[in-house]
Amino acid sequence: MNLKYIALGALALSMVGGVAFAGALDEPDNMAPFFTDSGMKTMKSQTEFKAAWDATAKDKQDSMMKECQDAAMSKPHAEFCANVMALAGHK
Repeated sequence: MNLKYIALGALALSMVGGVAFAGALDEPDNMAPFFTDSGMKTMKSQTEFKAAWDATAKDKQDSMMKECQDAAMSKPHAEFCANVMALAGHK
């Protein structure tokens, strides 16, 4: 009986972990406001980028900032992260 609960707990953790693995930078809804096109290839101007950042919920900003500080997570989003770091005062 205990084995059943352990297995269910492991399954639940793996499901939660899988959801957490997809980060804020990989969510199109989070990233779309920072781009001029639906394919998210062209970044908005610095002024528009800052306005989009300021309009982003604090918890999403925190998640994005954390991911931008992780070299592996930020690599595919280098231009975006450079803009975020500049806004945050990091050079």
